[in-house]
Amino acid sequence: MTAGARRDTVPPVRSTRRCSRNGCPNPAVATLTYVYADSTAVVGPLAAFAEPHSYDLCERHARSLTAPRGWDVVRHEGEYAKPPPTTDDLVALAEAVREAARPPLHRDEPSGDRELGRRGHLRVIPPTSS
Repeated sequence: MTAGARRDTVPPVRSTRRCSRNGCPNPAVATLTYVYADSTAVVGPLAAFAEPHSYDLCERHARSLTAPRGWDVVRHEGEYAKPPPTTDDLVALAEAVREAARPPLHRDEPSGDRELGRRGHLRVIPPTSS
């Protein structure tokens, strides 16, 4: 894309729910809930809404979950359905605004003392060569 070119396409709408495991970028397909009174971990299909006391998991983490010693795991048998992409207009609008706000790539600038990136009032400046 050339400098100053406008992005007229809207990016694809993505599912907003991701796996709760740290560092996992995969989409959630299951929900984990702990039943403390029964010492049971329940892994089932993705809940309709994210709840504060449950965890969304991708298929790999849902199938490999283990519980502490003395606890039972009740796991959904069968395939986990992939969540449909959200059609929420607000999410689509936010994605479009983020895409439009990205600065254009400047390929014709001299390679001297230029900025690598800019976000708000912060700048990433390349290290000086010694």
